[in-house]
Amino acid sequence: MLLHWSPRSPFVRKVMVAAHELGLADRIRLRRTVVRMSAPNSELMRDNPLSKIPTLVLDDGTVLIESGVICEYLDGLAGGGIILSAERSRRYVELSRHALASGLLDLLILWRNERDKPAEKQTAAWLASFDQKLHATLRRCENDVVATGDGPLQLSGIALGCCLSYLDFRFADIAWRAGHPSLAAWHAAFSARPSALATAIIDDA
Repeated sequence: MLLHWSPRSPFVRKVMVAAHELGLADRIRLRRTVVRMSAPNSELMRDNPLSKIPTLVLDDGTVLIESGVICEYLDGLAGGGIILSAERSRRYVELSRHALASGLLDLLILWRNERDKPAEKQTAAWLASFDQKLHATLRRCENDVVATGDGPLQLSGIALGCCLSYLDFRFADIAWRAGHPSLAAWHAAFSARPSALATAIIDDA
Protein backbone atom coordinates (compact mmCIF):
# COMPACT_ATOMS: atom_id res chain seq x y z
CA MET A 1 0.00 0.00 0.00
CA LEU A 2 1.16 3.51 -0.79
CA LEU A 3 0.14 6.48 1.34
CA HIS A 4 0.41 10.06 0.14
CA TRP A 5 1.93 11.49 3.29
CA SER A 6 3.16 14.64 5.04
CA PRO A 7 4.88 14.85 8.43
CA ARG A 8 2.77 17.87 9.42
CA SER A 9 -0.72 16.73 8.44
CA PRO A 10 -2.85 15.72 11.45
CA PHE A 11 -5.16 13.77 9.14
CA VAL A 12 -2.24 11.75 7.79
CA ARG A 13 -1.08 11.25 11.36
CA LYS A 14 -4.48 9.73 12.24
CA VAL A 15 -3.89 7.05 9.62
CA MET A 16 -0.35 6.36 10.76
CA VAL A 17 -1.30 6.17 14.45
CA ALA A 18 -4.03 3.71 13.47
CA ALA A 19 -1.55 1.70 11.40
CA HIS A 20 0.85 1.46 14.35
CA GLU A 21 -1.95 0.56 16.78
CA LEU A 22 -3.06 -2.19 14.40
CA GLY A 23 0.43 -3.51 13.65
CA LEU A 24 0.25 -2.56 9.97
CA ALA A 25 2.71 0.33 9.71
CA ASP A 26 5.38 -1.78 8.02
CA ARG A 27 2.97 -2.61 5.19
CA ILE A 28 2.55 1.04 4.16
CA ARG A 29 4.95 2.83 1.83
CA LEU A 30 5.05 6.58 2.37
CA ARG A 31 5.24 9.09 -0.45
CA ARG A 32 6.00 12.67 0.60
CA THR A 33 3.24 14.70 -1.01
CA VAL A 34 2.94 18.47 -0.69
CA VAL A 35 -0.55 19.96 -0.80
CA ARG A 36 -1.60 23.60 -0.66
CA MET A 37 -5.04 25.17 -0.87
CA SER A 38 -3.76 27.63 -3.46
CA ALA A 39 -1.81 25.17 -5.62
CA PRO A 40 -3.31 21.70 -6.38
CA ASN A 41 -0.75 18.90 -6.68
CA SER A 42 -1.14 17.55 -10.21
CA GLU A 43 0.58 14.25 -9.42
CA LEU A 44 -1.66 13.61 -6.41
CA MET A 45 -4.73 14.52 -8.46
CA ARG A 46 -4.17 11.41 -10.57
CA ASP A 47 -5.11 9.42 -7.46
CA ASN A 48 -7.30 11.96 -5.67
CA PRO A 49 -8.82 14.75 -7.79
CA LEU A 50 -9.44 16.78 -4.62
CA SER A 51 -5.65 17.02 -4.12
CA LYS A 52 -6.00 16.13 -0.44
CA ILE A 53 -4.07 13.88 1.91
CA PRO A 54 -4.17 11.26 3.21
CA THR A 55 -4.81 9.24 0.07
CA LEU A 56 -4.14 5.49 0.18
CA VAL A 57 -3.44 3.50 -2.99
CA LEU A 58 -3.94 -0.23 -2.50
CA ASP A 59 -1.80 -2.83 -4.24
CA ASP A 60 -4.56 -3.52 -6.78
CA GLY A 61 -4.79 0.18 -7.67
CA THR A 62 -7.91 0.92 -5.62
CA VAL A 63 -7.74 4.41 -4.14
CA LEU A 64 -9.14 5.25 -0.70
CA ILE A 65 -9.56 8.87 0.37
CA GLU A 66 -10.41 10.54 3.72
CA SER A 67 -8.66 9.58 6.92
CA GLY A 68 -11.67 7.96 8.61
CA VAL A 69 -12.34 5.72 5.61
CA ILE A 70 -8.69 4.69 5.47
CA CYS A 71 -8.60 3.94 9.21
CA GLU A 72 -11.74 1.82 8.89
CA TYR A 73 -10.13 -0.10 6.00
CA LEU A 74 -7.02 -0.73 8.09
CA ASP A 75 -9.16 -1.95 10.98
CA GLY A 76 -10.78 -4.48 8.65
CA LEU A 77 -7.42 -5.51 7.27
CA ALA A 78 -6.23 -6.24 10.80
CA GLY A 79 -9.26 -8.41 11.52
CA GLY A 80 -11.99 -5.88 12.28
CA GLY A 81 -13.58 -4.57 15.46
CA ILE A 82 -10.26 -3.38 16.89
CA ILE A 83 -10.31 0.41 16.66
CA LEU A 84 -13.94 0.57 15.55
CA SER A 85 -16.53 -1.63 17.22
CA ALA A 86 -18.48 -4.04 15.06
CA GLU A 87 -21.42 -3.84 17.49
CA ARG A 88 -23.99 -1.52 15.91
CA SER A 89 -24.91 0.81 18.78
CA ARG A 90 -21.33 1.18 20.04
CA ARG A 91 -20.11 1.71 16.50
CA TYR A 92 -22.35 4.70 15.87
CA VAL A 93 -21.42 6.31 19.18
CA GLU A 94 -17.77 5.83 18.25
CA LEU A 95 -18.28 7.24 14.76
CA SER A 96 -20.03 10.28 16.21
CA ARG A 97 -17.16 10.91 18.64
CA HIS A 98 -14.74 10.52 15.77
CA ALA A 99 -16.73 13.00 13.70
CA LEU A 100 -16.51 15.54 16.54
CA ALA A 101 -12.72 15.26 16.79
CA SER A 102 -12.26 15.29 13.01
CA GLY A 103 -14.61 18.26 12.72
CA LEU A 104 -12.49 20.12 15.25
CA LEU A 105 -9.44 19.38 13.13
CA ASP A 106 -11.21 20.85 10.10
CA LEU A 107 -12.03 23.93 12.16
CA LEU A 108 -8.42 24.34 13.33
CA ILE A 109 -7.13 24.23 9.77
CA LEU A 110 -9.65 26.85 8.63
CA TRP A 111 -8.77 28.93 11.68
CA ARG A 112 -5.07 28.74 10.94
CA ASN A 113 -5.67 29.81 7.33
CA GLU A 114 -7.66 32.80 8.55
CA ARG A 115 -5.00 33.79 11.10
CA ASP A 116 -2.32 33.58 8.43
CA LYS A 117 -3.99 36.34 6.40
CA PRO A 118 -2.85 39.94 6.82
CA ALA A 119 -4.67 41.47 9.79
CA GLU A 120 -6.74 43.78 7.59
CA LYS A 121 -8.11 40.81 5.62
CA GLN A 122 -9.07 38.67 8.60
CA THR A 123 -12.75 38.33 9.50
CA ALA A 124 -13.18 39.03 13.21
CA ALA A 125 -16.52 37.23 13.40
CA TRP A 126 -14.96 34.06 11.99
CA LEU A 127 -12.08 34.16 14.46
CA ALA A 128 -14.49 34.61 17.36
CA SER A 129 -16.66 31.76 16.07
CA PHE A 130 -13.67 29.41 15.77
CA ASP A 131 -12.65 30.25 19.35
CA GLN A 132 -16.16 29.66 20.70
CA LYS A 133 -16.52 26.33 18.92
CA LEU A 134 -13.10 25.16 20.08
CA HIS A 135 -13.84 25.77 23.74
CA ALA A 136 -17.30 24.23 23.49
CA THR A 137 -15.75 21.10 21.96
CA LEU A 138 -13.04 20.96 24.61
CA ARG A 139 -15.71 21.10 27.32
CA ARG A 140 -17.56 18.22 25.68
CA CYS A 141 -14.36 16.17 25.40
CA GLU A 142 -13.43 16.95 29.01
CA ASN A 143 -16.69 15.34 30.10
CA ASP A 144 -16.55 12.42 27.66
CA VAL A 145 -12.87 11.50 27.62
CA VAL A 146 -12.24 7.76 27.98
CA ALA A 147 -9.06 6.29 29.49
CA THR A 148 -6.57 5.09 26.89
CA GLY A 149 -6.21 1.66 28.54
CA ASP A 150 -3.73 -1.03 27.55
CA GLY A 151 -5.24 -2.13 24.24
CA PRO A 152 -5.42 -0.33 20.90
CA LEU A 153 -6.98 3.12 20.90
CA GLN A 154 -10.44 3.52 19.47
CA LEU A 155 -10.78 5.60 16.30
CA SER A 156 -12.18 8.61 18.17
CA GLY A 157 -9.24 8.53 20.58
CA ILE A 158 -6.80 8.50 17.69
CA ALA A 159 -8.53 11.50 16.14
CA LEU A 160 -8.74 13.38 19.44
CA GLY A 161 -5.09 12.79 20.27
CA CYS A 162 -3.98 14.01 16.85
CA CYS A 163 -6.28 17.01 17.16
CA LEU A 164 -4.91 18.11 20.53
CA SER A 165 -1.33 17.62 19.33
CA TYR A 166 -2.09 19.77 16.28
CA LEU A 167 -3.53 22.40 18.61
CA ASP A 168 -0.18 22.45 20.43
CA PHE A 169 1.71 22.57 17.13
CA ARG A 170 -0.18 25.38 15.40
CA PHE A 171 -1.88 27.22 18.28
CA ALA A 172 0.76 27.36 20.99
CA ASP A 173 -0.77 30.64 22.19
CA ILE A 174 -3.98 28.87 23.25
CA ALA A 175 -3.67 27.41 26.76
CA TRP A 176 -6.25 24.69 26.13
CA ARG A 177 -5.20 22.62 29.15
CA ALA A 178 -6.42 25.31 31.55
CA GLY A 179 -9.78 24.20 32.88
CA HIS A 180 -9.53 20.77 31.22
CA PRO A 181 -7.45 18.63 33.61
CA SER A 182 -8.93 15.28 32.55
CA LEU A 183 -8.34 16.04 28.89
CA ALA A 184 -4.80 17.24 29.58
CA ALA A 185 -3.99 14.04 31.49
CA TRP A 186 -5.55 11.94 28.73
CA HIS A 187 -3.45 13.70 26.07
CA ALA A 188 -0.28 13.14 28.10
CA ALA A 189 -1.06 9.41 28.15
CA PHE A 190 -1.80 9.45 24.42
CA SER A 191 1.46 11.25 23.67
CA ALA A 192 3.46 8.60 25.52
CA ARG A 193 2.07 5.72 23.45
CA PRO A 194 4.50 4.13 20.96
CA SER A 195 2.11 4.92 18.10
CA ALA A 196 2.08 8.61 19.00
CA LEU A 197 5.85 8.77 19.52
CA ALA A 198 6.46 7.11 16.15
CA THR A 199 4.23 9.62 14.34
CA ALA A 200 4.98 12.87 16.16
CA ILE A 201 4.40 15.96 14.01
CA ILE A 202 7.65 17.25 12.49
CA ASP A 203 7.99 20.82 11.26
CA ASP A 204 10.31 20.16 8.32
CA ALA A 205 9.43 23.33 6.42
